[in-house]
Amino acid sequence: MSRTDTSSWPCTMARSAHVLGDSWNLLIIRQACLGTRRFEDFRIALGIGRNILTTHLNRLVDDGLLHRIPYQERPVRHEYRLTEKGREVYPILAAMAAWGDKWLTGPEGTPLVLHHASCGHDMRAQVVCSQCNQPIDVREIKAKPGPGHPSYKRRAKNG
Repeated sequence: MSRTDTSSWPCTMARSAHVLGDSWNLLIIRQACLGTRRFEDFRIALGIGRNILTTHLNRLVDDGLLHRIPYQERPVRHEYRLTEKGREVYPILAAMAAWGDKWLTGPEGTPLVLHHASCGHDMRAQVVCSQCNQPIDVREIKAKPGPGHPSYKRRAKNG
């Protein structure tokens, strides 16, 4: 089944899903956040086939989340490093981990604890309002067209 290309939809969630909505992409970015840099290390950590890993690494490079840095000339080998765009995916992964810890962890507990080095505490991600710093709740959020939405542009043009 082919995926619908949502990369040009007038919705940043749809555009983000186009890049991040693939589980391999998320897992590769997770591994990069955990310090994995080299192709073979990604392959072993994820148990992924070479062809699939190559496809996904190339796409993540093309999408600007990773950049390829040569570390060996003969044969040419590369490391994959997170770009700023790639590093900014981490809060999404941390929020997914917090949700998974709440809803998908069995009696054995979470398989991974996130530790915040700056304050020295174990932590879980929490998404808060950028204005009041309160946790967001879907029941309290309303969406409205922004300046990039087609209807917003029509309203502005028609005055």
